[in-house]
Amino acid sequence: MSIYVSEPGRPLGTRLPAVFRNRPVGDVTEMAESAAISTDHSEATDAEFQQAAHSGGGNSRRRQQALQEYGTAAGGESLEQRAYLPVSEICSPAAYSVPASVSVSEAITHMENNGVHHLVVLADDNVAGLIDLRWLLTWLHEHTSEAIHKSLTNIELPAFLTASPETDAHQLARLMLAHHLNAALVVDAQGKPEGIVTSTDYLKLYANVSRQEGEV
Repeated sequence: MSIYVSEPGRPLGTRLPAVFRNRPVGDVTEMAESAAISTDHSEATDAEFQQAAHSGGGNSRRRQQALQEYGTAAGGESLEQRAYLPVSEICSPAAYSVPASVSVSEAITHMENNGVHHLVVLADDNVAGLIDLRWLLTWLHEHTSEAIHKSLTNIELPAFLTASPETDAHQLARLMLAHHLNAALVVDAQGKPEGIVTSTDYLKLYANVSRQEGEV
């Protein structure tokens, strides 16, 4: 499955793409890259990785060639240089959510009571948004003091990324950077929240890798 971005909007009904709904963002050419992407291979999307991973049947050579092309397109590196890492291995469970009807104040209180910084917003049990504490505090700073009592239903919530548990974590990290988002929502095949991956998860991952390599 591809990685998708849901544009800013009010939490009315589902804001998931319909595959999930909204435009796919699997093409790395949409991002501002600090290093050039190799033009020797096609720009493979995460969906194409899933196809590549299961292509060729018993033809392992064809399968390996497809995976090799995906690895180069997605990260500018070969499979020998960069191992596939499903995002499900680093994300945290999406354990906390609120209905879209709650107020900004109630959402902040829910975060504080549970020691979390991100909440899934639901509208009739459908994913309608992903919000974080920093965004809520910034939004409050830009509005009047009465805004804290406003329902999330009447607020344009920020854009958010969605991905499947099998999504390549490295590819997702690059898209989070490109869209200036510090979290992404992991959803299952039925579009139900399964996990949240944040910039902190990536910092822990890379810090652990560096420690193992003796660089920290």
